[in-house]
Amino acid sequence: MTDSHPDPAEAIASALARLRGGRGGGAGSGLHAHGHPHPHPHPHESHGHRGRGGGPRGWGGDRAGAPAVVRMLDALALASDPLGVSDIADAIGVDQPRASRLVQQGVDRGWVRREADPNDARRTRIALTGEGSRMIRGVRGERRERLSRALQALTETERDQLASLLTKLADGWSS
Repeated sequence: MTDSHPDPAEAIASALARLRGGRGGGAGSGLHAHGHPHPHPHPHESHGHRGRGGGPRGWGGDRAGAPAVVRMLDALALASDPLGVSDIADAIGVDQPRASRLVQQGVDRGWVRREADPNDARRTRIALTGEGSRMIRGVRGERRERLSRALQALTETERDQLASLLTKLADGWSS
């Protein structure tokens, strides 16, 4: 691999993040984070789906909403400024009432805080706290470790091909 050639693991992680929700898709897609169709408009809202990772550390016993909270924390971490609740809803593919509940869960756990919008005193913006930033860095690190382990089963050529195809898919997904 040359210096001008991106690390396949990094390219794969980036493409998966874009497909998972982030800024490049997910909103209203009707897909689970795993990519398969889901009959409910908000897949993680109406049942106890936990995903493989079981949710963020510090979640406690009830992890049914953990995947959506992680998506919210991801969206806030990627944003250059705090987001409004409707911006969060759009970024993670849920309706505004669901986003409000997720924000409240994040506030209750100390991962996010509400702050006044400097441009409109009637609006509130949501920002990550230091604890929320540490939480999402930990979750991302765990994802990266799982991805690295999974990629070990592929040859270097296969990793390059997967990175290229997932990047192409993510580019098409977000257009």
